[in-house]
Amino acid sequence: MFAFRVSEMRWHDYVAFLEEAACAMELPAPWVPSTFLLAEVDSTIVGRTSIRHTLTDRLLLTGGHIGYAVLPDHRQRGYATEILRQSLVIAHSLGIAPVLVTCDEGNEPSARTIERCGGTLENVVDNPEGGPPKRRYWIE
Repeated sequence: MFAFRVSEMRWHDYVAFLEEAACAMELPAPWVPSTFLLAEVDSTIVGRTSIRHTLTDRLLLTGGHIGYAVLPDHRQRGYATEILRQSLVIAHSLGIAPVLVTCDEGNEPSARTIERCGGTLENVVDNPEGGPPKRRYWIE
């Protein structure tokens, strides 16, 4: 299954890939074991989260343990905060603590979300892949 590019996978195959990634001990680079969940409100998908069980050097620098997103039509309703809060519960249940969460330097809404969930800014680093610098937060 890992021979496919994710962008070319059918939905069913992608879900199977994510289930396998949650349980895998080793995955081909750059993948790490992770839990992927969708956030729904009244049967409508409003966002998602990826909880990475381990970190590569790149994830330690700019990606973090948790990556979350809210679809544009559903922003500014508190969903990001709730997605991150629930992601932290899952991360802690997996023995991940402290948890690293990052966001782009100019993404003030995401920075506020992380801070509301207990994030303490460690530093801001240049993104080696280009793009905006990354704010790195740790949450106990």
